[in-house]
Amino acid sequence: MADQLILDDRLRDYVRQVSLRDDDVLRDLRAETEGMPMLQAMLVLPEEAQFLALLVRLTGAAKVLEVGTFTGYSSLCMARALPPHGTVVTCDNNERWTRIATRYWQRAEVADRIDLRLGDAAGTLDDLLAHSGPGSFDLAFVDADKANYLHYYEQSLALVRPGGLLVLDNTLFFGRVVDPAVQDPDTLAIRELNTRLRDDDRVDISLLAVADGLTLIHKKPERKPR
Repeated sequence: MADQLILDDRLRDYVRQVSLRDDDVLRDLRAETEGMPMLQAMLVLPEEAQFLALLVRLTGAAKVLEVGTFTGYSSLCMARALPPHGTVVTCDNNERWTRIATRYWQRAEVADRIDLRLGDAAGTLDDLLAHSGPGSFDLAFVDADKANYLHYYEQSLALVRPGGLLVLDNTLFFGRVVDPAVQDPDTLAIRELNTRLRDDDRVDISLLAVADGLTLIHKKPERKPR
């Protein structure tokens, strides 16, 4: 059995050269975000965002939930992949970052497909559950503060329909999950989440060793009583 490939800079550049479908809007948004030195690590990789867009198309998702907008790169990519009249509902608590996002959504002509909710993410998800009801989304992407990941997972699972898909980012968390000396709250939260996902019989899962760890979660259809 072959070992997992180590993706160095040269190989990563090759992957992008032969698979990334880029344009000026995406390049400019990445460049502006990368110009924020303390925050550039929060930007999803371009190939990851393209993969998210592919998942939207493959699943036929018309209603997408995103927890963690940042500067709007993944929202933009997923919005482009929506069918007519589809919507991405994305939530964040930082007005400065989302002002950048809004500017690029407008430039990409997808602003009408994106519903930005500013405020505490947990509160926003509770509001969505109360007003839209359980099972009201086809796909959810979670990429927000790690200490609350388990809570966001449970809320998102309730909001996604049976048979729908959840995608959780950073589930390998820079490799810290395997270092027993690392005991910060964020790493502990990711470790606990990964263990809970492994044992959660409500879902099927696959943790992909790509980017910073990407876990795909299929919400099992509800069993019909006999």
